[in-house]
Amino acid sequence: MALATILLEGLAQMGAGIGAGIAAIGAGIGIGNIGKAALESIARQPEVSGDIRTNMIIAAALIEGVALFAVVVCILILFV
Repeated sequence: MALATILLEGLAQMGAGIGAGIAAIGAGIGIGNIGKAALESIARQPEVSGDIRTNMIIAAALIEGVALFAVVVCILILFV
């Protein structure tokens, strides 16, 4: 019985680590894509660069918030 508990605890820790890593990688890719699209849009229409920049920052902040939430959930899995 004790071996099964240790095994399940180890799997939970491994899953939490992998989940936190995937969340961070996904957020990095998402923010990179937003930056790429924003720069292409500004290059095509420089007169609306302020609006594009504002929307880019808001979208990046929302993605960052979701990634932080995912990492916090993974950390809670480790300690609960």
